[in-house]
Amino acid sequence: MVYDVPMYIDEVPNRNSPPCILLRESQREGNKVHKRTLANITHWPPEQVESLRRILRGEILVPLSDLFSIECSHPHGHVKAVLGTIRKLGLDQLIASKSSRQRNLVIALIVERILHPDSKLATTRTWTTTTLAEELGLEDADVDEVYEALDWIFKRQKRIEKKLAARHLTDDGLALYDISSSSYEGRTCTLACFGKNRDGKKDLRCITYGLLTDADGRPVSIDVYPGNTGDPSTVPDQAEKLLKQFNLTRVVFVGDRGMLTEAQIRQLKHHPEVGWISALRSSGIRGLMESGTIQMSLFDKQNLAEITSPSYPGERLIACYNPLLAGERRRKRKALLDATEVELQKIQNQVNRRTKTPLEKDEIGVKVGRVINKYKMAKHFELTIEDNLLEWQRREETIEKETALDGIYVIRTSEKKERLPADDVVRDYKRLTLVEKAFRCLKGVDLKLRPVFLRMEDHVRAHFFICMLAYYVEWHMRRALAPLLFEDEEVEEDRKRRDPVAPTQPSESVKLKKTTRQTEDGLPLHSFSTLLEELGTLCKNTCRMKTGPSTEPFFQLTEASLLQRRVFELLGL
Repeated sequence: MVYDVPMYIDEVPNRNSPPCILLRESQREGNKVHKRTLANITHWPPEQVESLRRILRGEILVPLSDLFSIECSHPHGHVKAVLGTIRKLGLDQLIASKSSRQRNLVIALIVERILHPDSKLATTRTWTTTTLAEELGLEDADVDEVYEALDWIFKRQKRIEKKLAARHLTDDGLALYDISSSSYEGRTCTLACFGKNRDGKKDLRCITYGLLTDADGRPVSIDVYPGNTGDPSTVPDQAEKLLKQFNLTRVVFVGDRGMLTEAQIRQLKHHPEVGWISALRSSGIRGLMESGTIQMSLFDKQNLAEITSPSYPGERLIACYNPLLAGERRRKRKALLDATEVELQKIQNQVNRRTKTPLEKDEIGVKVGRVINKYKMAKHFELTIEDNLLEWQRREETIEKETALDGIYVIRTSEKKERLPADDVVRDYKRLTLVEKAFRCLKGVDLKLRPVFLRMEDHVRAHFFICMLAYYVEWHMRRALAPLLFEDEEVEEDRKRRDPVAPTQPSESVKLKKTTRQTEDGLPLHSFSTLLEELGTLCKNTCRMKTGPSTEPFFQLTEASLLQRRVFELLGL
């Protein structure tokens, strides 16, 4: 008698090699079993072999689409990266030690400022399009709650800044400070005034703000002022904050020549606990050259020289000469002079054509004034303006005097040579570029601090503070993700040892990165914004079974790519 036996999958050991996987059938004839191999499926993927094994057991297989459905899919990877960085930095604990609705709202505003910078109302819409609202329990939050959160964080600003200063500022360390301004849309906020609008929009009111960072450009504090506030007038506030609010016994304050004016330096000299580093204005450099204190022979063998002058008692002066900068300034001056003469020639041609109705002196003066103000070259031209007459000539003497200053700048400081060598004084002053980088990030495509739409003064101040905290998070993320970005990973070490006067040169590693556009392990390089977009493709899917008694949804993350796994590895998440 012959008995039929169903087909089955047999795994045959193969000594030191992987087992051989065979599709077989067997028949019994009396006491004997006859096996017959139908196919060798060793090359099949494991999941395909398992599916066949389940079919041979009599199980009914259906397509995945018949088992469950994906109800919605929310971008998750970029939220995980930013939110995870905030928690790793302990910024959430620094904002408030206990979790609360207000703290979650503030953290959500910080995350959204990095991911989708927009108005407060738009923010309450966009954070529900990702997993951010779900992660922080803010699915039902509205814009009124956001405004209440702004009031809440503003009251805590001083305490949070004090904790940041304790982390990153040290006694005898550097504190970098610079000031900027941004446009304000509207007329209701008392901080919005017509002033020095650094956005270049003279027809809009602006708001002024000063950013204080540590020596590496890491933000510590931000202060907001009316738009018509002069840069130097903000310095006393910062000195008081460093000494009294942050409890530093001594600090070195670094500010540019437009901020640390003679009047402010005279005040700082009465506070020996505040050292300072700044630079001379061109008028001061001209005075040193006319007195013979600065001569080009100083730079025959080196590009910097420490000098002294009775005009600056108790100060150290470091004169620097950059020939590349000198060449660039001469080129730019020549271009501006030529452009001014082209415009003046057009006006003169117009004057010469007007014979029947000659141009009057006042009309010509208005036209010439527009040109002179446009190119800022009035000091280099001798103008003769009369009715129906315009003549000019270059003031070669003033041009030569200004040309003599090209490429020369002078750093001034109160710090003793024993504590801070001349090379380090220049390097530390140039660290102000780190604050300028922060302003570019705050105002540019990353955090979009501007334009400001909020009406209440406290809300505006809180908005600037949240933008600063967002930059604090981004600063750390950029440092960690530098291998995946078009960033020079050697710049920090290079800053400590490079020639302080010569222009910065990119390292060989960053040149290679920009040429190949790939990392050493073959991953594509990104900007910070496109890397966040790449992370956003890692989604959290809400799924629901179509069969069975349970109707509860379950969640499934998409598989992380090699690049995404590398990002989380670098962030330590």
